[in-house]
Amino acid sequence: MRPHWDDLRIFLAVARRESLSGAGRVLKVDPATVGRRIARLEEAVGAALFARSPTGYTLTNDGQRMLRHAMSVEQAMSAALEDIGGQADRLSGQIRLGAPDGAANFLLPKVCADIAAENPDLDVQIVALPRVFNLSKREADMAIGVSPPTAGRLSVQKLTDYKLHLVASKRYLRNAAPIRDVEDLKGRPVVGYIPDMIFDKELDYLGDLGIERVPLASNSVSVQFNWIRQAAGLGVMHDFAMPHARGLVKVLPDRINLTRGFYLIRHDDDRRLERMNRFAAALAEGVRAEVARLEALT
Repeated sequence: MRPHWDDLRIFLAVARRESLSGAGRVLKVDPATVGRRIARLEEAVGAALFARSPTGYTLTNDGQRMLRHAMSVEQAMSAALEDIGGQADRLSGQIRLGAPDGAANFLLPKVCADIAAENPDLDVQIVALPRVFNLSKREADMAIGVSPPTAGRLSVQKLTDYKLHLVASKRYLRNAAPIRDVEDLKGRPVVGYIPDMIFDKELDYLGDLGIERVPLASNSVSVQFNWIRQAAGLGVMHDFAMPHARGLVKVLPDRINLTRGFYLIRHDDDRRLERMNRFAAALAEGVRAEVARLEALT
């Protein structure tokens, strides 16, 4: 018995969701049916592809090897459908983009809305999560990161640099003692990331300033942004976020200024899909333009 593509499709869903019920929800198939199809696939290949436990399904070593082949088949099927269906000449279907919530909230809405307006058959989904995305599990079709990954079969493209400054609301500064030097920051209420939830070293802004205590902390840039906007304290914020709220100003801009980068991260095999290439090109152009536009307003 040889595996069928449909069996591999079910295998990929279980590998990515790590459970029969999760795969069933994605595939709209009863979990018991998913389990039978996985058992049939394992019988066909003569190996256990998953280790079962009360917490879910984990790939075995054989399963990891099968995953690489199944993903290659998936990519080939997508390329064939694009070619035969003529979809390479237009953007349609669904594309899911993962991004840290700063980019997702302050950059991507306009960028992706513009792309969608030019491609009415395209559905764009933005997953805003303050962590690294697992593309092999198809949490997203592509993702924006703040540093280039060093492992995995991934394609990485530098999108743009962006600037960050220490900022505060005018209301906070009116009611606080003057800040003329970095030493004047001592004892001030500081807004920042939860230290043990910083998922990338490039986000450790306050560590660069020697600030150890963060009395107002969140893993979400949007929460930090709104604390600063509400005059709760000072914090490091993206320049591109500042135009989204009136009354924010830079503090010690000549002394405290940072530059970071955004990177577009994709499955290496997706470079063969013209549809993904065209979306990536439009996204890159849009992100660069939007960062430049918003930073020019600060």
